[in-house]
Amino acid sequence: MTDAPLPKPGILDIAPYVGGKSKIDGVAEPMKLSSNENMLGAGEKARAAYEAAIRNIHIYPDGRATKLRASVAEHHGLEPERLIFGNGSDEVFALLNQTYLTPGDDIVTGQYGFLAYRISALANQASVRLAPEPDFKATPEALLDQVTERTRIVYVSSPSNPTGSYNTPDEIRRLHEGLRPDILLVIDEAYAEYVTEPDWETSFELARTSENVVVTRTFSKIHGLGGLRIGFGYAPLKVAEAVDRIRLPFNVSVPGIEAAVAALSDEAHQKASRDLIQTWRPRLTQSLRGFGFDVLPSAGNFVLVRFADVETCQAANDWLNRKGIIVRPVGGYGLPQCLRITVGTDDQNRAVIDAMSEFAAR
Repeated sequence: MTDAPLPKPGILDIAPYVGGKSKIDGVAEPMKLSSNENMLGAGEKARAAYEAAIRNIHIYPDGRATKLRASVAEHHGLEPERLIFGNGSDEVFALLNQTYLTPGDDIVTGQYGFLAYRISALANQASVRLAPEPDFKATPEALLDQVTERTRIVYVSSPSNPTGSYNTPDEIRRLHEGLRPDILLVIDEAYAEYVTEPDWETSFELARTSENVVVTRTFSKIHGLGGLRIGFGYAPLKVAEAVDRIRLPFNVSVPGIEAAVAALSDEAHQKASRDLIQTWRPRLTQSLRGFGFDVLPSAGNFVLVRFADVETCQAANDWLNRKGIIVRPVGGYGLPQCLRITVGTDDQNRAVIDAMSEFAAR
């Protein structure tokens, strides 16, 4: 008997996810480069579709997201019945964990893997096994070393947030071949559209030909729809059907569906978003390295800067805040010496370079 209802065991031990901050005291309009958002915003087609959807927001959305399902399937060359839609790809991870994890099971992911994988696994009373990333990259060998008899899901981010690393097709294939067939391999490709490296490719084909591979994508990055929360997974049909039994019936909104469909057809906005990153990611990396900072190679729309020590990292973050620039400290990922900086617009990137130049010269 207790004085009040208690959460089930383990819930209060979970550190809640904390997103990138968006405000600085005393600064009316700070530059928010803390959440890897598309700094060009949503495209004109998506905004127009969102506005037009207002007339129908009194109506429940199509629970199967049929219109969006058809558009995603056509755009990526996928089978529509194998798609899982969610309130962002975060919900797809949560649904997979809820479907396949029981108390005492475990998931495996990289040491610096996205925190959302871990939070919902712990909420399902599973444990989390982290593969070391000494070179800031999850390798097949390190991930397989962490697999146990109770492992049910392995999560890989490619490209990875916050490190910016990625896995080659050969690495993904070796990982998959080393897993038992009853283990689900989830490959998170949230930043896929920003990759320029010739030795990366999507794992859609692996998922098509396997019974235990899921590939996830999001509309939050290249399409600039982070505020609408639209993500999807491409899964074996048996997996998609199992998840559909517990998915909330109206988990994707009417405006979200309409805006996402329009975004897929807006090739001009997608190109502009890619071009911005391809132009400024190397410039930002080169400039910051020129000031003496260690910048990890990145395949995403951000760079990760590693400082000599935690104190210098905190000082750099404070300095940027005083300049009206918000970036992301990533101590929560076990990287207390690092700041993650979203690649912004021309003016924003120049402001970051100027501020870091002044910080280095102090």
